[in-house]
Formats: sequence, structure tokens, C-alpha cells
Amino acid sequence: MNDEIKQKLEQQDVKLDAIYKSVEKTRKYFQMIFWVTIAMVVLPLIALLFMVPSFLSTYSSGTLGGL
Repeated sequence: MNDEIKQKLEQQDVKLDAIYKSVEKTRKYFQMIFWVTIAMVVLPLIALLFMVPSFLSTYSSGTLGGL
């Protein structure tokens, strides 16, 4: 009986190690997706904060300057 319990514990240990590796891969994948999302959404929004005022000033000076 004692050997049987030890064998089951060893099997569980192997399975837990496999689960841990799988979870770490998944965590790294989600972390990568998070940073890519930040780069593809937030950085363009920050760029727009600087580009829109410049565009508006150029556009308004060009259209209103001709009047």
C-alpha cells in the first residue's frame, strides 16, 4: 500500500510539472499579447495627440488665410 501511494504521488508530481510548464507558456503568451495590444492601440493614440493639433493648425491657416 505504501509503495502504491508513493507511485501515485510521483505520477501526480510529473503531471503537476507538466501543468506548470503549460501554464507558464500560456502566461507568457498572454503577456506578449498584452504588450502588443498596448503598442498597437495606445501608442497610436498618443501619436494622434501630437498630430491632430498640428494638422488642425495647418488646415485652419490654409483655409482661413485665403479669405
